[in-house]
Amino acid sequence: MKLNKILYNFATTIFMIVIGFSASLSVAAEMSEVLHLQQRWAEVNYQLEGKIQLSAFEQLAAEADKLTEQKPNDAAAWIWSGIIKSTYAGAKGGLGALSLAKAAKKDLEKAMDIDAEALGGSASTTLGTLYHSVPGWPVGFGNEGKAEELMLKAAALNPEGIDTNYFYGTYLMDNKRYQEAQDYLTRAQHAAPRPNRPVADAGRQQEIAEALASIQGKL
Repeated sequence: MKLNKILYNFATTIFMIVIGFSASLSVAAEMSEVLHLQQRWAEVNYQLEGKIQLSAFEQLAAEADKLTEQKPNDAAAWIWSGIIKSTYAGAKGGLGALSLAKAAKKDLEKAMDIDAEALGGSASTTLGTLYHSVPGWPVGFGNEGKAEELMLKAAALNPEGIDTNYFYGTYLMDNKRYQEAQDYLTRAQHAAPRPNRPVADAGRQQEIAEALASIQGKL
């Protein structure tokens, strides 16, 4: 009986290790899928131009849609689907970009319904940027009040983040609140590097430097 109990305990332990390892692999696989979207987005956004960039964004948006279909309760997947589509809309421009912006808005709202704090409030940051960038009624859904509300919410969730501070800083700059803009852009400039995102960080730091330079004579 004692030997049977030892064998049972050993088998149970091995089973739990296998289950735990399988779960870790599953989580790692999900993270790798999101990481692929992050890294490919940075390459497309900062290293490609023109028609090649637009084609790459279209393909990446399709990949993001596939991931959200596979992982409908994964807030990070919905966030990156929204980020990709919103950036694609900005690159495309014109009235044709409005449908992409609306699709991005839905994705980001879905992410916030699942977990509003996922990825340091990235959904709030990106949705706020959309409200700031898209034309208002009757053409689009743009709304400066909602834009600032969402960006402040993101800044509260991730006060040291490079993106939260950069996008709110540019919002303030566009609204001629230059001293506040400088404060937030400087915070963004001193944000800690993000693991596995060197291309995105380098591109964002260049944008921060350009924004700070543009307001120097306006303070």
